[in-house]
Amino acid sequence: MTQFDKRNISMMMDFYEMTMANGYFNDHDTETKVVFDVFYRQNPDGGGFAIFAGLEQVIEYVENMRFSEDDIEYFRQQQMFSEEFLNYLKDFRFHGDIYAMPEGTVMYPNEPILTVVGSLIDAQLVETAILAQINHQSLIATKARRIVKAAGEGRAVSDFGARRAHNMDAATYGARAAYIGGVVGTATVSAGQMFDIPISGTMAHSWVMFYGDEFEAFKHYAENYPDGTVLLVDTYDVIHSGIPNAIRVAREVLEPMGKRLKGIRIDSGDLAYLSKRVRKMLDEAGLEDCKIVVSNSLDEFTIASLLSQGACIDSFGVGERLITAKSEPVFGAVYKLAAVGENGHFSPRIKVSENVEKITNPGLKDLYRVYDKDGHAVADMLAVCGEEVDMEQPFRYVDPQKPWKNRNFEGCRVKNLRRLYVQDGKRTQELPALGEIRDYVKAQLKDEIWEEEQRFENPHRHYLDMTPDYYEMKMELLSETRKQHG
Repeated sequence: MTQFDKRNISMMMDFYEMTMANGYFNDHDTETKVVFDVFYRQNPDGGGFAIFAGLEQVIEYVENMRFSEDDIEYFRQQQMFSEEFLNYLKDFRFHGDIYAMPEGTVMYPNEPILTVVGSLIDAQLVETAILAQINHQSLIATKARRIVKAAGEGRAVSDFGARRAHNMDAATYGARAAYIGGVVGTATVSAGQMFDIPISGTMAHSWVMFYGDEFEAFKHYAENYPDGTVLLVDTYDVIHSGIPNAIRVAREVLEPMGKRLKGIRIDSGDLAYLSKRVRKMLDEAGLEDCKIVVSNSLDEFTIASLLSQGACIDSFGVGERLITAKSEPVFGAVYKLAAVGENGHFSPRIKVSENVEKITNPGLKDLYRVYDKDGHAVADMLAVCGEEVDMEQPFRYVDPQKPWKNRNFEGCRVKNLRRLYVQDGKRTQELPALGEIRDYVKAQLKDEIWEEEQRFENPHRHYLDMTPDYYEMKMELLSETRKQHG
């Protein structure tokens, strides 16, 4: 564990960040200000939205970014960097600004979810770490939200994924993201300790197998944990052994202590069929309050299928398909240059591609969410940074996919979606507790985001519109760039 304990996450970068930074330094270009945007192009699993997560870790990273003597020596051994640049790294601190959505914000493709404004070297060196945090946690938070929605109101979803995660960090931070997405707790102790997430866990099959006799195994567990007895009933045979022994423990061990059997867990087999049989057996034994928990390769699709079959399930433990977002395990957020400081202002830059969806939105900009009179989010809108957006009168906007149509927002209000979280390398405000972020997600989906955007199949597309000034700026820049580069 020595290497793990001593690691410096400031070194978690792509090597090209160092080669470019060294080149800028050698060209005496350490003061030029630039703007980089983080955005993504497609919602996971064909969904209607994603959940922004990982901001707290981004802020912690930039605040603590340092290079040790060992780091400098490692770079020296690559024989690619000037000594002057290596000396510069010894005193390096991030002095940029970061604008971002509040963590937990419902977000959509192609909008700037986070923007870095800073010197060329500052902005370049943080690229990979920022993307790694946002890509991973946003992916898991979004997946968790889908699973929680499939489970429906009144049924709990817990994260059981640590042992299937890609490594220890993925398990710990994945549990954090899953909690933002709506799970009620985690089995991952490190996440519970670090982020104050409720933890839970009962027994594995090895507990039952160790004692040999299933009833004795259940009895020992109930005696140890009479206030929270949840028994794993599928080690041998759910119907003919597991449930009868669980009922016997409830009657012979727990009830004499004035306690109730809290729940049983099924981890294999036909979960729909078994849960219905088990519910009937428990009810007939007077254990109507005993909860049925299931696990075993679950996701939003299997959960929806189980419930459509009338499965009698109170709680889901979701592992590998949550913690790895198995159905679509890549989020795809990117980090693109949007503007360069020239003559006291930011000159916009645009990436042009034969693939229309890869043409970037240039410049330093504001991002607004537009709400109707009932408080529903009808669209998001890009504006030139600092541009006045007055919704007191009908406000003309441009749909970039149908720019020829004359359209207006009427009777609407707007909210600037992004805040300044880091200024000159230091955070500007207290960050919310994890539970507050989780509640924020739930409130948006309940009160603001159309139910049509939340369905799994063919969700309604949330529009990203533009003010006329922003659209004209983008089109002019696109035309100029094509003229220059063919």
